[in-house]
Amino acid sequence: MKKNRFVMNKSARAFVEDEEGAQVVEYALIIAVVSIGLVLALGGGVSSLATSFTTLVSRITTCFSVVACT
Repeated sequence: MKKNRFVMNKSARAFVEDEEGAQVVEYALIIAVVSIGLVLALGGGVSSLATSFTTLVSRITTCFSVVACT
């Protein structure tokens, strides 16, 4: 019984002392901040992007519904 308790105690200590998960969280936070910064910086181009996407969708729709694509 003491051996099982010792193994569980040792495993719990190793889990608490492990810092690999903290590094992953730090990298995720950095990526999130950079992503938010990019979205805010490129916010002015959203309307032109939406127009381009709408044009693309209409061209694809035309190609599938009409024989000749332009």
